[in-house]
Formats: sequence, C-alpha cells, structure tokens
Amino acid sequence: QAIWCVDLPPAIGQYPGHAAMGRRPARCYRYNKNKPYPKTRYCRGVPDPKIRIFDVGKKKIPCDEFPATVHMVCDEYQQLTSEALEAARIAVNKYMITNAGRDFFHIRMRPHPFNVIRINKTLSCAGADRLSSGMRGAFGKSYGTAARVDIGQVLISVRTKEEKCQIACEALRRAKFKFPGRQKIHISSKFGFTRFTKDDYAKWKSMGRLTPDGNNVKWLSSRGPLWRLIGRENA
Repeated sequence: QAIWCVDLPPAIGQYPGHAAMGRRPARCYRYNKNKPYPKTRYCRGVPDPKIRIFDVGKKKIPCDEFPATVHMVCDEYQQLTSEALEAARIAVNKYMITNAGRDFFHIRMRPHPFNVIRINKTLSCAGADRLSSGMRGAFGKSYGTAARVDIGQVLISVRTKEEKCQIACEALRRAKFKFPGRQKIHISSKFGFTRFTKDDYAKWKSMGRLTPDGNNVKWLSSRGPLWRLIGRENA
C-alpha cells in the first residue's frame, strides 16, 4: 500500500540559520509623536515592562553617608523603552560594584515606563495577501512600554561618597550608550537626594532643624508646637 507525502512550506525559524521574527528596534518608537497611551481598564493585555527594579544598591543607608550626587540629564524630547532603561540600570550597577564597591552607592532610575507602544502586525510569509487586511483597522496591539521624557529631565541619579564621585560619572557615561539621543552628566550641588545644598544642609543640621526620614530628611520650619522650639538655640 503506497503512502503519499505532501511537502508543506516550512514554518518561520524551522530551517537552521533562518531566524524567527525579532523585536522591532527601539528607533521605531523613539519620538513622542502620539498622545500618551497609558495602561488603563480599557487598554488591557499590556506586556510587563522589562525594568522591575528602580532602586539599586544601599538604598536604606541614611543620607549622611552618601553626600555626593551625580545625575544623568536627558537632552531630548523622546521616548525611552523599558528595555533601554533596564540595560542602563544593569550597566551602571555593574560598573559601580566593580570599581566603587557593593556598599558605597545608591542608584535610582527616575523615569517610569507608563506609555504603551503599539504594533500593527502584518504577515510577511507566502500567501499573506489573502490573510492580511493592510491598513484597514490599523490601530495596533500593545507591544511594550516606554517612558516619555523631556529636555532637562533626570534619567538616573547616583548618590555615593565624595571620593567615589568620578567613578559614578564614568558609570553614567557608560550607561549613555544604552539610550538614544543626547544626555549630559551633571554633578549635583545638593546633599545626597535631599533638596538642600551642602552648605544649607550643614547649617540646618547644626541648628537641629533636620530630622532623618529614610534616605532623605525632613525640614522643621519655625512654625509648629512650642515643645519643639522651647530650649532650642537658633530656632
């Protein structure tokens, strides 16, 4: 009894050396040309962002330990994908661990990828003309997430000890290659992640007007209950 075999066209990625369809490059989603499209109860089925950790290193160390701060500042109005943010976080973290030491820094990723990017998928295999609808119903499906950033917005902040400030600058310089566009490295005049300059921080601390608040401080104004002010000099 004869057995008849029918040769079917191979699936994508079946032949060795024939790669499956990869992700679309981030240059396709670089510019802020559409309205914000966040994840809502109407926009469902959004893939999880690649970046899940936004604070790395010794994040619970009080702010007195790490007085120096370095920022990476964005110089473009654009979108940064969650994959790029994760790659930059890994690059900064790895360089700081190797050169500054595991216990001497705190990295904070500032933008969060809330904007959903879409893709209008079309088939590119043989016979796709009969299956695809072209530009009919072209509003795409959710494909990933990105952060919308502005000119002058801080992307990454690193607080560390004064003697390790240049190491943090080099770590952020290396992370710039993970992002599109231009960025600038800025050594902050503020004390750690606080809102006070180093001179003001020393002045208010000597007056007892600063109270620790995790990796930040709270400032006590001259107003408030009398028990907080009585007996305190320079109040």
